[in-house]
Amino acid sequence: MNALVSTDWLAEHARAVRIVDASYYLAEHARDAAAEFDAAHIPGAMFLDLATLADAASSLPMTLPAPDAITQRLAMLGIGAGEQIVLYDASPLRSSARAWWMLRMAGIADVTILDGGLAKWRADGRPLASGDVSNTPTAFDACLPLCSVRTFDAMRANLVTAIEQVVDARSPARFDGREPESRPGVEPGHIPGARSLHYAALFEADGTWKQGDALRAAFADAGVDLARPVVATCGSGVTAACLVFAAHLLGHHIALYDGSWSEWGADPATPKARA
Repeated sequence: MNALVSTDWLAEHARAVRIVDASYYLAEHARDAAAEFDAAHIPGAMFLDLATLADAASSLPMTLPAPDAITQRLAMLGIGAGEQIVLYDASPLRSSARAWWMLRMAGIADVTILDGGLAKWRADGRPLASGDVSNTPTAFDACLPLCSVRTFDAMRANLVTAIEQVVDARSPARFDGREPESRPGVEPGHIPGARSLHYAALFEADGTWKQGDALRAAFADAGVDLARPVVATCGSGVTAACLVFAAHLLGHHIALYDGSWSEWGADPATPKARA
């Protein structure tokens, strides 16, 4: 299955795949993902509740949970090993990319993203469903990860070795330190030596993903060489996954710093750069 599927493809194959709503919002969005799913979702879809699929023991937002926690969530939705999963979202954060990365970190290979998400499905006049969705829980064991994650210590070490290029998915204003951080105790700025590639630059005007030369140009314009090792970061590890997925579309594997700026910017001992 391709990494991206169109609404035409999903409409034709909906009965053969498992559709999952991976919408996630920040507090500033003032939106309720569960309520919106209940009001309108793609027929047959299950609600992942991405906001709660995080390590509860971590003080950081949206920290990657144990692989078994990811597969157990899918199992509770009635999704078992070997089933093809199609993710979509309605979020300005393009949060289905985060869900894609998390599922692949649990060793799930048969996972793809609906290009354009729920907005494109609506725009194309596709049907919607509402209300509760029933399911029968099943069993699902995690496998070896298919993506890579970086820790705080690894990022500190990379300051010295510069083995991996660091690319930041936050807005240019946040990257430059011109915009204050919303999380208490988090200083503005970016990791020294990082490049700025706002995740919004990865999408066409209609909300679908750029592909081919247009997607390559987004990385090249940011000064990122995908032939060399790369690690993506952002505010809390959500939009960084867009960079990881975009690189995947181009046939490249890049890592994700899960603590991202929520961790780095909150540590008074870390160096911080500004434009």
